[in-house]
Amino acid sequence: MDFLQPATWAEALEAKAAARDAVPIAGGTDVMVAVNFGRLRPTTLIDLTRVPELQEWGLDDGAVRLGAGVPYARVITELGDRLPGLAMAARTIGSPQIRNRGTVGGNLATASPAGDAHPALLAAGAEVEVASARGTRRIPVSEFYRGVKRSALADDELIAAVRIRPPAGPQQYSKIGTRNAMVIAVAAFGLALHPDRRAVGTGIGSAAPTPRRAPEAEEFLAGELDGLWESRGELPAATAGRFGELVAAAAAPIDDVRGTAAYRVHALSVMARRTLTWAWSEYRADYRKGDPTCA
Repeated sequence: MDFLQPATWAEALEAKAAARDAVPIAGGTDVMVAVNFGRLRPTTLIDLTRVPELQEWGLDDGAVRLGAGVPYARVITELGDRLPGLAMAARTIGSPQIRNRGTVGGNLATASPAGDAHPALLAAGAEVEVASARGTRRIPVSEFYRGVKRSALADDELIAAVRIRPPAGPQQYSKIGTRNAMVIAVAAFGLALHPDRRAVGTGIGSAAPTPRRAPEAEEFLAGELDGLWESRGELPAATAGRFGELVAAAAAPIDDVRGTAAYRVHALSVMARRTLTWAWSEYRADYRKGDPTCA
C-alpha cells in the first residue's frame, strides 16, 4: 500500500488526479474500521491531516464554510451556536476519542445511510464543496447521496468543505440506537425551521438506502405553519401527529441486526413529532422573551 502525505491542498488534488483509486483519510474513524474488517483494501491512502485549509472554518457570503477536516469536537465547541442541528448530531457520535478524530467530511465521503451528520445537513440545506485538479463545484447535499455508500464525487475529486447557512429558526436532532452511546443509529431525524422563508427542512438517517429528506412532510408543515409563523400560537397536536406520519412514510427501511423496518418507521414518526414539538416550543419561547405580552 502506498501512503501519501500532501502538505497543501494543491498537492492533495494532484495526488488524487494521479491515483484515482486512492482513498483519502483524515480521522480514519470509518476508513480504518473498513480496513481492519477486510472490507477495504486500498492500494493508496492519501493522508489529508497535514493540509491546513481543511482544518479551518469561517464565514463566506453569509454561510459557514466548514473545512472537511474539522473534527466533530470542534463543531460542538466552536459552532454550537451557529450550527445547532449539526452540533446536536455531533454530540451523539461515538466516544470523545471518536469526536476528536472523526470529521463531517469523512462522514460525507463514506456516505453511509447511518451517518449521523447527514440528517442535520439535509435539514439545514447544506452544500458540499468538492474539488479536483479540474476545478471546484458545489453539490446540494440532497443530491450528494447516490446509493448505499455511494456519492456524487467523481473519482478525481476530494471534499473540500461543507457550506451551511446559520439558521433563522430552531433546529433539532434525534437519534435512536440499541444503547445510549457508542452506537450506530437504528434511525435518526433532523429538523430545521426556516421562518425567514416560511419553510421546513427535514433529514432522515438509517431508514433508507441513502439519507433523504421528507418533502411531503416539509410541504405539509410549511402550509400548516403559514398562519402561525408571526402569531407563534400553539401547535395543534394533530399537526405534529400528521407530520410524524408523513416523515415515516418517506422512509424505506430494511430489517437488519439493529432493528426491524417496522420499528424504524414507528421510531421516525415519534422522533419527528417530538423534534417538531421541541423546535416550535423553542421558537415560541424566543419570541416571548422579546415580547412577554405575546401568546
